[in-house]
Amino acid sequence: MKIRAIVEWLKQANDYATNVYNAPYRSAIARAKRDEDDLFMLLVFSELMGVPNPASYYTLELQPLLLERFHEWHLRMGMEHSPLDGFRCC
Repeated sequence: MKIRAIVEWLKQANDYATNVYNAPYRSAIARAKRDEDDLFMLLVFSELMGVPNPASYYTLELQPLLLERFHEWHLRMGMEHSPLDGFRCC
C-alpha cells in the first residue's frame, strides 16, 4: 500500500513539474496553432474567394467541415462580412 502511495505522489509531482515547465510556452504554442489554422482555412476556401488553388479537388470535401468555423476566421482576418459571394454568415 505504501508503494502505491509513493507512485501516486510521483505521478502528481511529475504532472505538476510538466505544467510548470510548459506554462510560459502555452500562449506561443496557441498563437502558432491559430496561425496554422488560419492558413489552412485560407487554403481550403481560397478557390471560393477567387484565388487559384491547385489542391481544390482535395480541399473541396473539407469545406462543409470547416464551415462552422468560417465566421470566426473571417472576422479574425479583418473582414467585416463574408468574402464569399452568395454566402452570408453575418
